[in-house]
Amino acid sequence: MIFPFEYPCVMGILNITKDSFYDGGSYLTDENILQRAGQILSEGGTIIDIGAVSTRPGALEIPEEKEKELIVHALKLILQQYPDAIISVDTWRASVAEKAIVSGASIINDISGGTFDPNMAQIVGTYQIPYILMHTTDKPEKMQQHTMGEKPLAELLQFFGKQIDLFLQAGCHDLILDPGFGFGKTLEQNFFLLKNLQALQIFDKPILVGISRKSMIYKTLKTSPQQALNGTTTLNTIALLKGASILRVHDVKEAVEVIKLYQKIA
Repeated sequence: MIFPFEYPCVMGILNITKDSFYDGGSYLTDENILQRAGQILSEGGTIIDIGAVSTRPGALEIPEEKEKELIVHALKLILQQYPDAIISVDTWRASVAEKAIVSGASIINDISGGTFDPNMAQIVGTYQIPYILMHTTDKPEKMQQHTMGEKPLAELLQFFGKQIDLFLQAGCHDLILDPGFGFGKTLEQNFFLLKNLQALQIFDKPILVGISRKSMIYKTLKTSPQQALNGTTTLNTIALLKGASILRVHDVKEAVEVIKLYQKIA
């Protein structure tokens, strides 16, 4: 494992797409990409998570070659300026993952947990790279039309059990689990899974929680993503108390502060 995860850490989001639900279009130039990467690191972020395809509900795909081009350019740009940076690449395409790995990516973050591209397990197993195995029900353009069933926790545990076995057989042992808040889940299911997050500890794998400024917060509070920082901090605190090892966020400084305070009582 690339980290021992003896204490929680922060993954800072760097979306190099126009279509992200919160900060789409903010990091499209080389200058803005480097500025954001530097901000994540200076504010205490451990991992930079680069994504070139929006995964918001209803988002459409971009061509595979375009995704590769964007990812590789951003990786090389950041690693030239910050050679020790630990970079995660958010992709469900195995060919993009492989290109990212040979270009310097440290982690692959797959919203589908290996279900969208059957070659993903082989790629991450071959390169022995840490892999974030997330749950969703369908691709972004359809996932909210196919939400989880009446027993979401049992469904989630069954999914992780099956996919963990698949990746272990492919030689990938450095797995991180992400329940996929907002991906193919109703508002109630999101909160139910957060309430029962500790159940995922049965797999003895690090748990990643990505709830930053998501609709489960701003729809509940009847606000907007721009007004969801306080709610994000609240739910990140709950996630830590229930066993989260990684907080994936837009607001790195605030998440780092949450962890520092949490550690005083942990």
